[in-house]
Amino acid sequence: MTTTQNTARVGLFFLLGVALVWVAYATLSDGKALKSRGYNLVAGFDNLKELKQGDDVRMAGVKIGSVQETRLAGRRAEAVLRIDPTVKISSDALAMIGSAGLLGTNYIAIDLGSAGVPALAPGAEIRTTASADLNTIMTQLGELGGKLEGALGSMSEVLKGKDGQPGIFQRLDALLANNSAKVDATMTSLQQVTDKLNRGEGTLGKLINDPKLHDELLAAASDLKAATADARTIMTSAQGIVERVKSGQGSLGTLIYDEQAGKDLKAIAANLKDVSDKLAKGEGTLGKLINDDSLFREAQGTLRKADRALDGMGDSGPITAVGVVAGALF
Repeated sequence: MTTTQNTARVGLFFLLGVALVWVAYATLSDGKALKSRGYNLVAGFDNLKELKQGDDVRMAGVKIGSVQETRLAGRRAEAVLRIDPTVKISSDALAMIGSAGLLGTNYIAIDLGSAGVPALAPGAEIRTTASADLNTIMTQLGELGGKLEGALGSMSEVLKGKDGQPGIFQRLDALLANNSAKVDATMTSLQQVTDKLNRGEGTLGKLINDPKLHDELLAAASDLKAATADARTIMTSAQGIVERVKSGQGSLGTLIYDEQAGKDLKAIAANLKDVSDKLAKGEGTLGKLINDDSLFREAQGTLRKADRALDGMGDSGPITAVGVVAGALF
């Protein structure tokens, strides 16, 4: 074999080794060596939950990039996302950390966002939302299991008893044993009551078995309902009257709220009081007529004279009768 052939073989093996190294590097770096194109987005979280470099970035379940870097930024953690340049993400899209099964790796899940919304620019920060943490859930389940175990233990102690104290079942058994006669008597009484109800005895039995009484009760309920409606109508009318009185409408409203009407009413009451006082004192014709007995006696005597004059007119003519009456009166 010549030196030239040996040199060619060595060169071929060297190139093959370099190619294998390159393929291995590209595979281990998740193809970043072959996929350097794309743009970056920043996603901030309170906790990255074991998210690491190279994990997938998915939209609607489709891989659209990978996590290029994870870092701390003040009071939060950030993941730098490398997104395929052909994919545009809406500015209102939300990113969250998902998990591929209980034992799977984490990934960034991005929703589709709204249609017609401008896309995020390279280097922009995408909105994020917190997701359920498996560790937190397992811890809460453990705490819940401990509380449930304690509650079941306490319930078991109540049911079975503890430290020589009888449980609830033992107490119920003793209660039934000590009061069996009373329980039998109570059951007998209940049986008698139900028998009477079935036979239609008593008010409740008639109500249950007599359809006529049921119909009358329904009719009474209907009448009561109608009376209630009428009462409601009356109350509505009364409310309307009260409102009119409050607004000063009508005689009563004017009397209550019109100041001049009130003054006039007071003046009338004062005048009536003056008149009654004068009548009580015997002032005026009506007062004298009420209080002076002599005027009453004179009027009574005049009436008796007129009566006698009329009796004497029976046999006289008209002129003579007039004369007789005039002579009797005057």
